[in-house]
Amino acid sequence: MAWQIISVFIGTFLVLFFNHRLAPAVGLVDSPTNRKRHQGQVPLIGGLSVGMVISLMLLFSPNIIAHQTLLIITMLVLLLTGVLDDRFDLSCRIRLLVQAGLAGSVAILADIQLLTFGNAFGLGYVEFEFLAIPMTIIAVIGAINAFNMVDGIDGLLGSLAIITFTSLGILFYLEDNLAHLQLCLLFIAALLPYLALNLGFFGARYRIFMGDAGSMMIGFVVIWLLFTLTQPTSDANSLSHASSHAIWTYSSSQELSVRPVTALWLIAVPLMDMVAIMCRRIKKGHSPMTPDRGHLHHIFQRIGFSSRQTLVLISVVASCFALVGIAGELSGAAESTMFYLFIMGFALYYWLLSKIFRITAFIRLMRRKNHAPSYESEL
Repeated sequence: MAWQIISVFIGTFLVLFFNHRLAPAVGLVDSPTNRKRHQGQVPLIGGLSVGMVISLMLLFSPNIIAHQTLLIITMLVLLLTGVLDDRFDLSCRIRLLVQAGLAGSVAILADIQLLTFGNAFGLGYVEFEFLAIPMTIIAVIGAINAFNMVDGIDGLLGSLAIITFTSLGILFYLEDNLAHLQLCLLFIAALLPYLALNLGFFGARYRIFMGDAGSMMIGFVVIWLLFTLTQPTSDANSLSHASSHAIWTYSSSQELSVRPVTALWLIAVPLMDMVAIMCRRIKKGHSPMTPDRGHLHHIFQRIGFSSRQTLVLISVVASCFALVGIAGELSGAAESTMFYLFIMGFALYYWLLSKIFRITAFIRLMRRKNHAPSYESEL
């Protein structure tokens, strides 16, 4: 495992620098706009490079996980779709159709589906039965767009993705599922070089963005792993030889090894931000997919925090959510307790978002008063 992780880490650096030189020639760059307030043209090759290296490693290391070939194909399709979107700005309808098609294919071919939400409501086990495939498609599209929408400031998407893959890796390790733990580690190893360039550790000259190719791929892989971790499957032969994780057909009389509600906590920040923003847009009569500057990172910056301060604050919040989810899983806290706590957190976030202009105005006023100079006369 170690040589694969090191190879991915070094390989991602090399591919990033190569694609950085290639990006301007093919027009794969991001230019400043009223909504995108960065300086100069920045190559959109972070996600493409990460996906290329991971795909190559999976190709040369067969049988790490079950349905590995299907995962590689779906990753490559999403990378291609994302690159085309970054270059030609594809319509929202085309992107959603591709995402839905891939979700349906994975649900049918790999038997990776959203079959149950456990006993999250405290009223008995929720099983989706004939609605499993439609619910799977909705969940996949939601996860993809949650990570896509959160990509708004330097380092944020990469940091949140690393937090999520780390949390998943911990749970896979505790489940003795070494195969999927390895996949999580490979993604972390590939994301670290991207994060270094994205945050400008090698200077502004080599700064890069993730691009839609990366955010869509990451969202898809995350939901794939979440389904693997929290959902049963009827495919008894899909167990990877490297894992001792038991797989069986689900029934309400059996307990899932990791409860589905835990998945909410591992992607809490992207999920809450996406749902709250979409509800707010619909309430205003706008399309839920219309971009704006109302995301959590925009709010922190409006208050007066710098981009780096905002990155640290949101990363800390995401880490706390993930730790609560893992702690709830390990302590055996009731699923309903964990679910309603999550809903309370979301309700608080949505309320704060609805009052955000008043809150930010008040905070800015207090900050100005605290930093205002004193002009006491001398006697």
